[in-house]
Amino acid sequence: MAMGKLKKGTPRGSNRGRCCVSLIAAAIVASGFGYVVMELRTKDWACNSAEGALGMPGNGEFDKNSWSGDLRTLEVAWNRLCFGQPVASEKLRLAVFSKKWPAGGVPGGMERHAFTLYRALAARGHEIHVYTATGNGVKGEDVVEGELRVHFVQNEAGRLDWSRAWKLLESSGIQFDAVHSESVALPHWKAKDVPNLAVTWHGIAYEALHSELLQDLIRKPGEIRTPETEKSMAERIPRLLDEIRFFPSYRQHVPISDYAGDVLLNIYQIPTENVHIILNGIDEQNFRPNAALGAEFRLKIGVPPNATMVMGVAGRLVRDKGHPILFEAFSQIRKENPGVYLLVAGAGPWEDRYRELAPNVKALGSMDPSDLAAFYNALDIFLNPTLRPQGLDLTLMEAMHCGKPLLASRFPSITRSVIVSHDYGYTFAPNVASLISTLRSAISDGSRELQRKGRLCRDYAARMFAATKMASAYERLFLCMKNEAYCRYPLPTDCAP
Repeated sequence: MAMGKLKKGTPRGSNRGRCCVSLIAAAIVASGFGYVVMELRTKDWACNSAEGALGMPGNGEFDKNSWSGDLRTLEVAWNRLCFGQPVASEKLRLAVFSKKWPAGGVPGGMERHAFTLYRALAARGHEIHVYTATGNGVKGEDVVEGELRVHFVQNEAGRLDWSRAWKLLESSGIQFDAVHSESVALPHWKAKDVPNLAVTWHGIAYEALHSELLQDLIRKPGEIRTPETEKSMAERIPRLLDEIRFFPSYRQHVPISDYAGDVLLNIYQIPTENVHIILNGIDEQNFRPNAALGAEFRLKIGVPPNATMVMGVAGRLVRDKGHPILFEAFSQIRKENPGVYLLVAGAGPWEDRYRELAPNVKALGSMDPSDLAAFYNALDIFLNPTLRPQGLDLTLMEAMHCGKPLLASRFPSITRSVIVSHDYGYTFAPNVASLISTLRSAISDGSRELQRKGRLCRDYAARMFAATKMASAYERLFLCMKNEAYCRYPLPTDCAP
């Protein structure tokens, strides 16, 4: 495999080593089964990203229109480049390990990512074999769809049986050019023996620690941690250390946000030539602006024609997705602005609580992915109050593709890769007071300003978060792993940005 060494060229990591890593400094002391957070401080180092920090210009060191060199030295997401059409002479054979596939049940973000990516790669002429399990744990029928083959290999518990899947892979007789694991679908003790392997990280333990701290900080005075929370906090740092130690077992690392890339480089200390940022992509054919579809959806769920603004949130309705702070914040907002409505798509413990805020809140329950485009198009602005700075939520990108501005938690994964400018929306500190203030700002700006931001969001999403853009970046990575000649950029087949 050619990825192990670098050709001479631009030194990678010369700026990223000091770029925008939000380090959490906390004094934590043991208390029973858990930890007590004594102090939380966050220090953000200046960013050297291409777009720049939120509302701030970049320092000009990366020019997507003129950049050339070895892709393994690239300091920003590969999505910023333009790799052109598939290389007809280089058909890839790719084996994929994914814990779940969207067959049965409501798919989560990782399943939807896998479904979009591998269908797009197969459409580009590559032979893709996915070893996985169904979303609902019920054994499914294997899928053959053109160049895409999906093999359901699951144990009695309905989970991916990676060991049996590996034996199936070996018995196929296929010489795979690369093996790709979605997070730890292929465990590290097996991955270390696979030289042509890449792994995509949808969330890492360092980000999970950040989430634990934030969730503890929003506890009400006198609110006691549950035994489960105490246990989780007690185990979090040992799990983080274990993860940092086993990550080098994987050869090539694909973080799905610029921030996660910095963490892998600077905290996990993965060699710079083994970290390749590729942001998630959305099927742009399914998510696009459609005012008529949105108006029909509003009518269907009972939003009155005289509503002054319609906001929306989607996903699991659980604590770490920020629903405690959104519930409290919108309880105040609806008193001040009776014409403002909130649409809540998803299921979970907070669903019944939101029903208490009717009629201004419409709790819609779980939605089929095919209905999400109508949901987004019914909104004036999309909210994401998450307390989990992990991965990069697909809902943000789907809403942008539908031409909707965003209002989201101010986490580096979001401000460095998605809301990179105030033109794309609003960010807030993950607490009730900041969320209320930011919601008031959006309401004050009014529908005309939100529509302007939404158009810019659509343009940015088309450039950065299209499924075709994501697939071409992964294709180039796998080609680079197979043949070092493809590590150079631009090639004659590459397109102008």
